[in-house]
Amino acid sequence: MEDPYAWMENLSDERVLKLVEEENKRFREFVGELSDELFPEVWEYYSMPVIYNTRLTERGTIAMYRERDRQVIRWLDGRVVVDSKELEKEFNDEILLQTFSVDKAGRFLAYSFSMGGADEGITRIVDLKTGEILEEFRPSIRNVVFTDNGYYFSRFYRHGETPDGTRAPAVRLFFKDGSGERMVFGEGLGSGHFLYLRESTDGRTAMLTVTLGWNSAEIYTGPIDEPEKWERVYSAEVPAEPIDVVNGRLYVLTREGRGLGKVISIDGEKTIEVIPEGDFPLEWAVIVGDKILAGRLVHASHRLELYSLGGEKLDEITFDLPGSVYPLDSDGKRALLRYESFTVPYRLYEFDGELKLVEKQEVAGDFKVEEDFAVSKDGTKIHYFHVKGSKDNKRVWVFGYGGFNVSLTPRFFPQVIPFIKRGGTFAMANLRGGSEYGEEWHRAGMRENKQNVFDDFIAVLEKLKSDGYKVAAWGRSNGGLLVSATLTQRPDVMDSALIGYPVIDMLRFHKLYIGSVWIPEYGNPDDPKDREFLLRYSPYHNVRPARYPPTLIYTGLHDDRVHPAHALKFFMKLKELGAPVYLRVETKSGHMGASPETRAKELTDLLAFVVRTLF
Repeated sequence: MEDPYAWMENLSDERVLKLVEEENKRFREFVGELSDELFPEVWEYYSMPVIYNTRLTERGTIAMYRERDRQVIRWLDGRVVVDSKELEKEFNDEILLQTFSVDKAGRFLAYSFSMGGADEGITRIVDLKTGEILEEFRPSIRNVVFTDNGYYFSRFYRHGETPDGTRAPAVRLFFKDGSGERMVFGEGLGSGHFLYLRESTDGRTAMLTVTLGWNSAEIYTGPIDEPEKWERVYSAEVPAEPIDVVNGRLYVLTREGRGLGKVISIDGEKTIEVIPEGDFPLEWAVIVGDKILAGRLVHASHRLELYSLGGEKLDEITFDLPGSVYPLDSDGKRALLRYESFTVPYRLYEFDGELKLVEKQEVAGDFKVEEDFAVSKDGTKIHYFHVKGSKDNKRVWVFGYGGFNVSLTPRFFPQVIPFIKRGGTFAMANLRGGSEYGEEWHRAGMRENKQNVFDDFIAVLEKLKSDGYKVAAWGRSNGGLLVSATLTQRPDVMDSALIGYPVIDMLRFHKLYIGSVWIPEYGNPDDPKDREFLLRYSPYHNVRPARYPPTLIYTGLHDDRVHPAHALKFFMKLKELGAPVYLRVETKSGHMGASPETRAKELTDLLAFVVRTLF
């Protein structure tokens, strides 16, 4: 099939760079001074401290925060170890901190960062006592797990081949000590497989999960320092993950059965069901002392449940607002949990038998979170949150995703607070393709079932329209596919559209950057059967003359996960039909985000576009 805009896949083509410059200017003219006026309000909420992750060590707790215009990795007592602003001076570029890990003793830190928000960057291994950089990896490595005499890490090959001759993209696990590095796992694994290594909280056992896409799992265990002895102990055609090893037993959270999540224990050849499936998904579990602390998702918000190691339910903990609660770290004696909601950037809790609040950030104001359901084309009920302030001017900004087993649970969007204070409202839809109602819910929205996701979103938008609202539909990444597909199928259900860092050309996604790893979720365009259903909804191939609402397509030139050509090519198709479409291309942003100020400006521009098109 001929592609008139194939040339846009070359981001160094002068025509692309000229287009980016011209369209950024045209978008700036459309929003006018509104963005400048709104930025201080967005910045007020964006610059509130946010905690990303924590690690428990014998020397204390170390955490990664965003604090105003910088990101830091610091001890909870305030001692800063890594500061993104200092890295920016060193590299003379905008820096995004990505991940970090430490050893149990608190001696060594591994942290990764990138320039301009790209996925690929630099990893440094640091001596926490002296601050000395011991190792530096370019490109960055992942999943660093320290042992007494070295560390494991995974290397994601984006280009070329793995040491055993498999073509990229592919992942392999390595071990490094004083004698050098060696590949210890992954030989022969093809594209689409991922590796996740964890150690048991007692530090003795390696727990390695091998997944194919987002749909299956194999778990290997063995002595942490003897990878040649690791053996496969569990395999399932559904997502599964190890929880911990206690008294020689491996505890696993698996989606086997109806796909709603249950905890099993494996002791040699013996498998025992510990926590059976319930009516709602069990999303995660950690073992603290002789108890299992688990997070259950009930209509897309979490409650905590406490069980004995034998599976007896002991307690249940709910929260004042619908929220997201996830474990950050556990040492077997206590766990740290992060809570977030629409008006709560974060709360950090500690659990050691009881739940204690460690620190928090919250937005003051008169807000309420309502919940409702729409009915999709096939009769399926679709849950959505609807956040309102003290006044409701019948304007709603709607966020959706629907894919990759990702559940949309309450989260803090800094640019939404000023919108609500202007009389707007915010909705978040829980569509099939996510994990809000278990693995069956996920599978009902992937591959040949992807149309269900668009039908679900259309149902939510139609219901809000019937309730008298003007609607702005918003999605990012796979959510950008959602909004662009909805736009080409039913432009009448929205009054404006925001499409961010999107996957849009469904016949070429697997040939651009690392897109081939999404084949298990979307299907394979090179397979005639898959190509048939992909072509049916591929937004790029379904642009038709229609009355399109004002549409903003935005991306970042440093996005090395979803190729910016998806956004650029779709923009050109809409523009040639005379649609009111705008393009915003951030030159210092990637799929993972950007520096705080760059990201806040992007979010402000989204808000300005919604205000301009809805009010």
